Amino acid sequence: MERSQLTITICSLLLVCVTFLCASAYESNSVEPAEMKVDAVVEGMVYCQSCEHYGSWSLTDAEPIPSAKVSVICKNYQKQVTYYKAFETDTKGYFYAQLDGYKFSNNLLDHPLQSCYVKPVSSPIANCSLLTNINYGLDGAPLRYEDKILRGSYYEAVIYAAGPLAFRPAYCPPETQV
Repeated sequence: MERSQLTITICSLLLVCVTFLCASAYESNSVEPAEMKVDAVVEGMVYCQSCEHYGSWSLTDAEPIPSAKVSVICKNYQKQVTYYKAFETDTKGYFYAQLDGYKFSNNLLDHPLQSCYVKPVSSPIANCSLLTNINYGLDGAPLRYEDKILRGSYYEAVIYAAGPLAFRPAYCPPETQV
């Protein structure tokens, strides 16, 4: 009887030790979840405004401009530039500007919606390279939140829209009167 109690005690102690070792090994091998990375992204289009709509904000008959350059500028509440980067449109005139290095702030005044804007910079089309003020492009198009978010395991991109922006031809032939 004494021997069976000793065996039970030893087995119980071994079971407790194995359980403790397994638990501590699990804790040391478990990977801490990475910090969630949140990026701000701005997207939009750049067009060449047709001569028929020169002087208006109309983009009817406008053509997308591939390889046009736009800039994203962010300023803090003290009007100091905190972020600047130029981006290029793709073959369809679309730009997707991932604001690498932009720090989201808890301060509502330094949020991208209040602090960032987009300006057209240059057009590769020689006969369509003058800036227009469509969507306030001359002063900087404000960002719009359109409830678009890309999510991954440890990544989130909040996508804002700007524009559309446009350049216009330097010369438009006068309209002929019939």
